[in-house]
Amino acid sequence: MAEHAIVTGASSGIGAAICRRLLHDGWEVTGISRRRPADVTTWREADLTRPDELCAALADVPAPRAVVHAAGLQRSAPLGQLSTEDGAEMWRVHVEAATVLLDTLAPRLPDGARVVLVGSRTMTGVPGKSQYAATKAALLALARSWAAELVGRAITVNVVAPGPTDTPMLADPGRSRTPPAVPPLGRLVAPEEVAGLTAFLLGADAGAITGQHIVQCAGVSL
Repeated sequence: MAEHAIVTGASSGIGAAICRRLLHDGWEVTGISRRRPADVTTWREADLTRPDELCAALADVPAPRAVVHAAGLQRSAPLGQLSTEDGAEMWRVHVEAATVLLDTLAPRLPDGARVVLVGSRTMTGVPGKSQYAATKAALLALARSWAAELVGRAITVNVVAPGPTDTPMLADPGRSRTPPAVPPLGRLVAPEEVAGLTAFLLGADAGAITGQHIVQCAGVSL
């Protein structure tokens, strides 16, 4: 019987790449997103800015072996031009949705389950991205806290932190004031590479890795 994974943000970018990779590896994938994704076993529609919709989408989902929170958005602005609304929206999608997801699913997870939160290399701070960075940094605090709570059940919780990744988010007008720079490696990170790292963390060889964040940035952090 195939293992079951739940992936948020399944319709685009990194989330879609993770769904494709897991399907290729033989998983059954439940995708959660606003738009119908192309590559999932089943789809649950939910706007992750609305906790009640996410709770409803999770109500009768079969217990997963893996949970991946890949949904995200980026709004950027320098000090003096920050938007309370943008900051709140990113917090709801990145942090509050992750909280609802794990709070709802944790009692159902089998021993040895895997959780991956998709963060960002910018979580350490980048000019013009303070609100985005803050919400992504919060994911590490969640991951380490949950990892400590769940370690007795051999459930791992980790953060994958990509640098500039070749996804539609790069063209989002909301982050136009901080255009991506080409990393030292000479190219952007491929979403399939983030999916590959995520698949590793969900697999048997990563059972001793928990409470960690792994940066995948094509040399930006050098």
